[in-house]
Amino acid sequence: MERNWVKELAGVYVAMYSAYNDAGEVDSDRVRKLARYYVGKGIKGLYVGGSSGEGILQTAEERKKVLEAVMEEVRDELVILVHVGANSTRESVELARHAESVGADVISAVPSIYYRLSEKAVETHWQRMIDSTSLPFIIYNIPQTTGFQLSMGLLSRMAEQEKVIGVKMSGESTFELQQFKAAGGDNFLVFNGPDEQYLAGRSIGADGGIGGTYGVMPELFVALDGLYAEGKMEAARELQFRINGIIKRLLAYPSLYGACKSILSLRGVETGSPRLPLLPVGEEHQGSLAELNDDILRTVAAYTKR
Repeated sequence: MERNWVKELAGVYVAMYSAYNDAGEVDSDRVRKLARYYVGKGIKGLYVGGSSGEGILQTAEERKKVLEAVMEEVRDELVILVHVGANSTRESVELARHAESVGADVISAVPSIYYRLSEKAVETHWQRMIDSTSLPFIIYNIPQTTGFQLSMGLLSRMAEQEKVIGVKMSGESTFELQQFKAAGGDNFLVFNGPDEQYLAGRSIGADGGIGGTYGVMPELFVALDGLYAEGKMEAARELQFRINGIIKRLLAYPSLYGACKSILSLRGVETGSPRLPLLPVGEEHQGSLAELNDDILRTVAAYTKR
């Protein structure tokens, strides 16, 4: 019997950050603590090794180490989606097989970056990953960073395969998001990528979302998803606007990930600095970050008491 992927996997997923020690090396203990922090927040699961997780800046062995720590800590408590995309197809396949070996639920990948690849090259790249495991596969479309725009034709061809179950739509067009959902059908998952338009994505067909700023306010995105599901659109818009105000403030720092990691540190969850060239947040920003953290926590308290 065909599995109902939307019923099984729809929801809110935190795009999990990296976790390093003070020397900048992947720290398994910190990874486990970070994964544990998200249990009980109401999220469906974690997206490991993506943009927020700095997977592209890590070696294959580091990426495996991160995933192994996540699986050891929360394997039976959260759904684990794993980004296995790398520049070379060979390394991507290696990461895909590793994800399957440790019990991950789903693999996902961006196109190879740097080279401007043809659609056929990207299709071949993804297909090798798909064929290398028995796991379901989610396309990761983020043209503003990869330089590759997923076409309707390629999306439709891939969606015909049983193992291709969805797309993480991080492009900025909600029209394309809606078109991807229409092309894939009711049982084809579409995850909203841009955090600042979560409500717009959901209202036009997304089945949930995967996002980086979720990591410092997962409860707010869970609450937003709940308001949408209940048809409380005015309240949902109000919350999206409040979330967007937080995102705007986060984007004012030297790097988004540096700011988010610093906020987690204020909560006792140490993840280290982001890996260069992603910039850390300096001492001069700690005061304003503490204020922002307080504002986030007050907003979380307001919406979790409703």
